Amino acid sequence: MTQQSCFHCGEPVPDNSPYQVTIKQEPQPLCCPGCEAVSNAIVHGGLESYYKFRTELPPRPELSEEELAELQIYDTPELLQEFVSQNDQGIAETTLAIDGITCAACAWLIEHQIDNLEGVERTAVNLSAQRATLRWDINKLPFSKLLAEFKSIGYGAQPWQADEQQQKLQREQKTAIRRLIVAAIGSMQAMMFGVALEAGMLENYMQQEFILLFMWMSFLVTTPVVLYSAWPFFSSAARELRHKRLSMDVPVSLAIGLGYAASVWALVFGVGELHFYAIAMFTFFLLFGRYIEMRTRHKIGSGGNALHDLIPQAALLLDADDNEEYVPSRQLRPGDRILVKPGHTLPVDGVILSGHSSVNEATMTGEYLPVSCHPGHQVLAGTQNIDSPLIVEVEKIGQEVRLASIARLSDRALAEKPRIETLANQVSQYFVAAILLVSLTVFSVWLFLDPSRAFWITLSVLVVTCPCALALATPTALAVANATLGRQGVLITRGHVLEGLAKATHIIFDKTGTLTEGRLELKEVRWLANAEDPRREQAAALAAALETQSEHPIARAFTASREEGVKATDIQAVTGQGLTGVIANQTYRLGRADFVAPDAELLPPAEEGQWLLLAADDGPLCWFRLSDQLRPDTRDMLEELHRLGMQAELLSGDQEGAVASIAQELGIENYRASATPEMKLARLRELQAEGHQVIMVGDGVNDVPVLAGAQVSIAMGDATDLAKTSADTLLLSSRLIRIPQAIRKARKTRMTIAQNLSISLGYNLMALPAAAMGLIPPWMAALGMTSSSLLVVFNALRLKDKGNEQRLSEVSSRPASANPQQEAKA
Repeated sequence: MTQQSCFHCGEPVPDNSPYQVTIKQEPQPLCCPGCEAVSNAIVHGGLESYYKFRTELPPRPELSEEELAELQIYDTPELLQEFVSQNDQGIAETTLAIDGITCAACAWLIEHQIDNLEGVERTAVNLSAQRATLRWDINKLPFSKLLAEFKSIGYGAQPWQADEQQQKLQREQKTAIRRLIVAAIGSMQAMMFGVALEAGMLENYMQQEFILLFMWMSFLVTTPVVLYSAWPFFSSAARELRHKRLSMDVPVSLAIGLGYAASVWALVFGVGELHFYAIAMFTFFLLFGRYIEMRTRHKIGSGGNALHDLIPQAALLLDADDNEEYVPSRQLRPGDRILVKPGHTLPVDGVILSGHSSVNEATMTGEYLPVSCHPGHQVLAGTQNIDSPLIVEVEKIGQEVRLASIARLSDRALAEKPRIETLANQVSQYFVAAILLVSLTVFSVWLFLDPSRAFWITLSVLVVTCPCALALATPTALAVANATLGRQGVLITRGHVLEGLAKATHIIFDKTGTLTEGRLELKEVRWLANAEDPRREQAAALAAALETQSEHPIARAFTASREEGVKATDIQAVTGQGLTGVIANQTYRLGRADFVAPDAELLPPAEEGQWLLLAADDGPLCWFRLSDQLRPDTRDMLEELHRLGMQAELLSGDQEGAVASIAQELGIENYRASATPEMKLARLRELQAEGHQVIMVGDGVNDVPVLAGAQVSIAMGDATDLAKTSADTLLLSSRLIRIPQAIRKARKTRMTIAQNLSISLGYNLMALPAAAMGLIPPWMAALGMTSSSLLVVFNALRLKDKGNEQRLSEVSSRPASANPQQEAKA
């Protein structure tokens, strides 16, 4: 019997396929629900003539030789060993991340199509995770051909491999789901038996033997809930008690353990009441709240795996003859040249050698507008080339790229607890101790009033006052705020930053590279020495040689003036003053006049710009005038700070004329020129002594002391490595407007934390008297406690930014030619 072909796409139709479309009142066979949905949409849309007039079936997309060559890199032993596990017989297994899956029909189509390939034993698609797990004979079907098959049917596929932290989170989530399911099933069954018993329904219709059976059934369905689902509470409480600490798991464990033990006692000896269903429901409600909190925490912290997701596994290496070869990204070395095509992601940090294009740096800076790049421009791993091919020289690879350093700084920030969180943890310990004392008092009173109710009322008190919401109030809000600011290009690297930003009253700015763009240009050379001096023609080259090893923005102004034969040795930098070095056996100085030529008593010219003096052993040689321009949003940033009640100051090491001009243009009343690091630090200490909370924003080595001394320090993304290491916050975006936005977010975070603490404490103060009077049963106490915890979590989630609205507002001004193409990872 000849196998039928799909009427829509022409693929073979499986036996007994239920899918079909009616064309001219005749059913036509289809291979999958995807084809059924499309063909029926065509027919119902009045376009049935499409099938009448089509001359051939839709062509199957074929991959180009270049695309096949790109995929063949995955057949190298290094990548196969990392992404594919295989036995001695060649049976391989792998997990792929699939792009383009939208519904169950997509999953069915992938499984159907891939399973028909020779050598494939099993294909399983996880629709929610958009991943596929495959088992096949790699001797019959190479890994690259498998990936090519996915692309040919319209789905992008890449090897998926979670890092150790992601695997840990997945294990934690799977275990939590299993415990939650056991608790849900157990609580439903226990409630069915328990409520009927308490209501006396069975006593009217069943014999005593069946009532006893229902009681034992309640015990049986509740026991797995207590011994398995509630186990984390018991283990955590035991660990805390061993270390002589009290946590919220202590009263939870007491409530579950004592309630279960009392119910077992009542069942075996016939003394007291059974409350198995209340214990099971309490455990379920508590686990449900913990699960929501865990999912929120995992989602907020998912940026920790960005390094693995953003950096492609393959790169297009160029040899000396410009021949192209795909190699694993990990094999690249500094000095190599790579070709980055439009739509591809950069695998390394490097510098552009040739080509002009736009690069989308949203993953690094939070800015959605592409950046125009040209030869000499620095590009970063994880960013995406948009318009034209670029040839890039590799500078940093692996864990040295900026993306990796950002991940490490984020981890450091998450590891540090701010003072308010530490205080909340300490308060929760005292709160737990108070709960235990109150519970003991309640038990004693009810033991005197009504011994039969004493235990269960005490249990309700323990449950209803569990400080879960108190423990979640601060860390959840901080985590959401940190993640939100990170997406906006404000990377927090210390735990105290949000608290410091919220309390700040003053902000101090450096000038060059901070308020200004830091792209200084050499505008004028004003010669001072003998006009016949042969060094006159090489003045800029002499300065460029002294600046060779400097990372300061001033050094970049002399880059174009470098000459091959002019080299400086014994270069020494004097912070905030200038440079010294030896060129052709003669010592030169470059920098401030009082440092370069203290005996000459020269004053810089009054014209606009920054003036540097070059001098040799025989005296001053010339002035250099450097010019810079303000960042586009500097004025907007200062206006926003003014609305927030912040006082702005400008402290710069530049000359009086340049600093005064900038301060006047921006309306900054408090400024100081020719400020040394010691002077900046002294002004900082003066403000702090007056009780002010100070933010320092800088970018150079001369700003390191004051960055370290401020309550909160912010370094620009292109600052020197030492400044970035000393700062509490990195402004990855070049937009200064992110600073007042971060302050607003910090103040809102502080308000949210206060609200969460009020919710938690207010709930406990209201619920405790009701529980102590016996008005709240244990199951209702569990529901109330869980509700308060969830309310705290959802209140903290309000701190998330409206990312889609922000993206639309910024992209709306993007030129049509700068729209990013679909990213095609290697």
